[in-house]
Amino acid sequence: MPMDIQQDKAYINGTWTTAADGRRFSVKDPWTDERIGEVPDIGRAEANDAVIAAHAAFAPWAKKLAVERADVLWRWHDLVQVHARTLAELMTRECGKPLTESIAEVRYGNSFIRWSAEEARRLHGEVIPTDQADRRLLVLRQPLGVVAAITPWNFPFSMITRKVVPALAAGCTVVLKPSEETPLSALALAALAQEAGLPAGVLNVLTTTDAQGVGEVLTTHPLVRKVTFTGSTAVGKLLMAQAAGTVKKVSLELGGNAPFIVFDDADLEAAVEGAMASKFRNAGQTCVCANRILVQRGIADRFIPLLAEHMSALRIGHGLEAGTHLGPLINEKAVAKVERSVADAVAQGAQVLMGGTRSGKRAFHPTLIVGVTPGMACFREEVFGPVAPVTVFDTEEEAIALANDTPYGLAAYVYTRDLARSWRMGEALEYGMVGLNTGLISTAVGPFGGVKESGIGREGSRHALEEFTEMKYFAMAGL
Repeated sequence: MPMDIQQDKAYINGTWTTAADGRRFSVKDPWTDERIGEVPDIGRAEANDAVIAAHAAFAPWAKKLAVERADVLWRWHDLVQVHARTLAELMTRECGKPLTESIAEVRYGNSFIRWSAEEARRLHGEVIPTDQADRRLLVLRQPLGVVAAITPWNFPFSMITRKVVPALAAGCTVVLKPSEETPLSALALAALAQEAGLPAGVLNVLTTTDAQGVGEVLTTHPLVRKVTFTGSTAVGKLLMAQAAGTVKKVSLELGGNAPFIVFDDADLEAAVEGAMASKFRNAGQTCVCANRILVQRGIADRFIPLLAEHMSALRIGHGLEAGTHLGPLINEKAVAKVERSVADAVAQGAQVLMGGTRSGKRAFHPTLIVGVTPGMACFREEVFGPVAPVTVFDTEEEAIALANDTPYGLAAYVYTRDLARSWRMGEALEYGMVGLNTGLISTAVGPFGGVKESGIGREGSRHALEEFTEMKYFAMAGL
């Protein structure tokens, strides 16, 4: 029988605990503002306790056979499957996304648990052909130690599994600080991990509104050997600077400004469907969503009306209501940012073809803007809302220049049926990931990550576990 997975305490050293000073904070439904839970407001002292607990748990966890760690992860995976619907409903109530998307996220997030359980037994070293007859040269892969993971609210389940589980599979222990907007999903995952038999101290979850204070403990503590973070570029730079004091390894998945490039020879229907899937998932609150839609002039007169037609069918509502396509934005600050972005475009001469205003307290109408130029905020900055800014271009060279005209380099999308152009674009775009004729690129088996100011390191694929290991060269002489 499924267990009750919603928790109201933080998780430190295998124990459900409260804040030392008794402080708590409420978790609210972003659509209704209804309180759906309350959790401890953990401070610096408890964060320090969690790091010490993780450090104490590291040696015994690292010494386990890879198959032993994998067995625990497999049990965790199976428990997530059993509780998938409950996890999805909890996620929707926390962050507002439609239930269909939450269900898909639980499935996607659980794929990282499965992949990491499989890869735990494949974290190979290497034997190097020797330079001397009496020596043998080896490379070992050994777990780093304590990992601090800081995750965002927009994917409160999969951003955790994408970071935490490869670290555990590699033999590391973890202190996790989820977003204060969505701590319940993290605690539910911890409850299932505990049920799966994950030893005390191997995973710790800190719920807090003091992101700066707790974050500083995690990035400066000498027992933490790696920081992995998903969030804004500005915060990522700050965490990276703090981690430099003790020369920690870092993995950073930061802001994006994804171009979605449609050439004249593209399959029009497929391009519009790809744009819809990329742009409006989670109401545009994704780091890899289409932020700038670049359309070649020869197809623009057909692409724009068809995109508008598809957008007009989107229904706004509570995520648990059947038929909802777009939920609310996460908070008032997020709505205000989208409003500023739209107003800036209009002030500079762009035209709003549809939408452009909020819907109710915290949702925003699907918005289509044409005549967007590189100087506008919606072209230069991540909108993080259901706004589709369209810019028309003429040549392939112009498309490349427009796409690369940003300090960010996370994801890019290209629609074309020209094989030669596909290769040219794939190589010329300054992005860590390029989707060709698809608007959905994320998968546990592919390396997710960006270049330039969009981050460092990769999540997913066989490279994920390597991110949580040290490479040790071992020279054996006298043989």
